[in-house]
Amino acid sequence: MCTLQFSIHDVRLKRESKMAHSGISAGAKGRLVAVIGDEDTCTGFLLGGIGEINAKRQKNFLVVTKETSVSELEEAFQQFTNRSDIAILLINQNIAEEIRHILDNYDKAIPAILEIPSKEHPYDPSKDSILRRAKGLFSAEDFK
Repeated sequence: MCTLQFSIHDVRLKRESKMAHSGISAGAKGRLVAVIGDEDTCTGFLLGGIGEINAKRQKNFLVVTKETSVSELEEAFQQFTNRSDIAILLINQNIAEEIRHILDNYDKAIPAILEIPSKEHPYDPSKDSILRRAKGLFSAEDFK
């Protein structure tokens, strides 16, 4: 009888070796989605597989509770928008309202900021500053 023994390390090395031969590098795997949201929103996205902790032990999500201060929200927003590995930042619209002054001044294309509804607060397009800016780029004549 023959037994096979291998570790997760062996599997990882084999996978990296295959990637190297196929011309795909670990650096080409893409960017992340970050989330600033309530517990239900973050849990849903984490169960969907977006959770990541990088080598510096930085998470790509912030669970906002009643105890979360505006300064913590501002700091998380600044950290996520300054990270080169994040392409999209999802933020619950009701939480975005607390840092609207920062969102209104945000002008980078990447990471893209998307305001999303939460279970308790429906989406209101009139409050979405990014959407308002996008609407301002077009006139009714553009769609005729």
